[in-house]
Amino acid sequence: MVTEMKKAGLVISGAVAGVMLSLGLTAFADDTPTKKGALPVEALSKLSQTFGVIKGNYVDEVKDEAILEDAIAGMVKELDPHSQYFSEKEFAEFREEISGKFSGIGAEVQAGKGAILVITPIEDSPAFKAGILAGDSIVKIDDTPVANLSGLSAGISRLRGKEGTPVKVTVVRKGESKPLVFNIIRAVIQSQSVKSKMIEPGYAWVRLTSFQDPTLKLFAENIRKLYAQGDIKGLVLDLRNNPGGSLPVSIGIASAFLPKDVVVVSSKGRIAQSNEVYKATPSAYATREFQNDLLKDLPAAMKTVPVVVLINGASASASEVVSGALQDHKRATIMGIQSFGKGSVQTLFPVDREGKTAVKITIARYYTPSGQSIQARGVIPDVASDENADGKNPIYTRESDIQGHLSNDSGVKEEKPKDIWDEWVNQEDDDLDGTKKEKAKPKVYGDTDDFMLQQAIKYLKGQPIVPVKKKAQ
Repeated sequence: MVTEMKKAGLVISGAVAGVMLSLGLTAFADDTPTKKGALPVEALSKLSQTFGVIKGNYVDEVKDEAILEDAIAGMVKELDPHSQYFSEKEFAEFREEISGKFSGIGAEVQAGKGAILVITPIEDSPAFKAGILAGDSIVKIDDTPVANLSGLSAGISRLRGKEGTPVKVTVVRKGESKPLVFNIIRAVIQSQSVKSKMIEPGYAWVRLTSFQDPTLKLFAENIRKLYAQGDIKGLVLDLRNNPGGSLPVSIGIASAFLPKDVVVVSSKGRIAQSNEVYKATPSAYATREFQNDLLKDLPAAMKTVPVVVLINGASASASEVVSGALQDHKRATIMGIQSFGKGSVQTLFPVDREGKTAVKITIARYYTPSGQSIQARGVIPDVASDENADGKNPIYTRESDIQGHLSNDSGVKEEKPKDIWDEWVNQEDDDLDGTKKEKAKPKVYGDTDDFMLQQAIKYLKGQPIVPVKKKAQ
């Protein structure tokens, strides 16, 4: 089974705009829809009657296909923020984005209430360089309010586009008194999913920006190069702003540190095929592209080297699989800020004979080895740390803030979702014309000014770290 995060020139984990994907499994469609009960004839009759009313009476002529596609999209959209219908064009774009190469602004996004929520910009992408931040809510694309669009896919299509073309993106940012406008030039996004270096002799840093199909292979190559430089006393696995991606790849990353055959993650749903237990074994992290054991020749020291995993409010989905597994098995210390909280599994089901259109629906929740659901909760760090030395942390919007999110079934108390977009979405266009431009300095991970990374190195050395200045948002 393959899990993915959505991109839209986007990138998904969410969706990528020049975007990204959501954690999901390969489709296993049931050809017998009546197996668990007869189709609701009366309700289907209402749908048919409504179709007839529109066809016969609407002021303008509407094509049959357009009416039905909108009906399907609306039906799926109302399930939860991660369920989605893909038209033929959208499904082709979706497949392109999974490859890790696409054209757009370069941001991981998710549907919000009247807005498109930015989970995280992709590092070094146009959105990243322009100053788009995790937690920003896109309320207008060019001159079109997002609230007027038919859904997330429509917004992603507008954010995507030919390399070198401009797009104006208006965002609402927590803490700002007015919306911000960014003029962004689209580009082909080729994400570098693995970065690494020795921070100082004996202490290594490995950063994963996403979990794409090639990521496990690149991770193993980087680990070998680091160990070729000498013994490693401590390793920092950096998952900050990582929106997720492939489930098998995340299992592989966790398996690099864990004993063979221990549980990494499990999933539970209403249908039998969604109930799975994934262990640290090569068959669990094999992908269509890489069937051999990519971890076979890793240094044995990887199983015992002290590890700190860095997370923040934009670490989601597959990132939470890895951090949750290493935390439960006490194989690593989790440091940073509570993660995003996407603990649901989506899968694709083709809905036409040629496989050109599909629905992506939530089929299960996933659980850490100890049986804890991450959904709408996230991973809680063992050691809290500010992102910046001054204690001014980004204000993150998490899964629990999204209207219509799937509940946590482990008895975790959830806060009421925040209507953070309402005051902006309901404004007149004249109000939004008063936007201001602001280019935030992109956060560079791994440099000498990376406060949380320096905290991790101190922790690995057994030195005291700076306590948090205030509760993280």
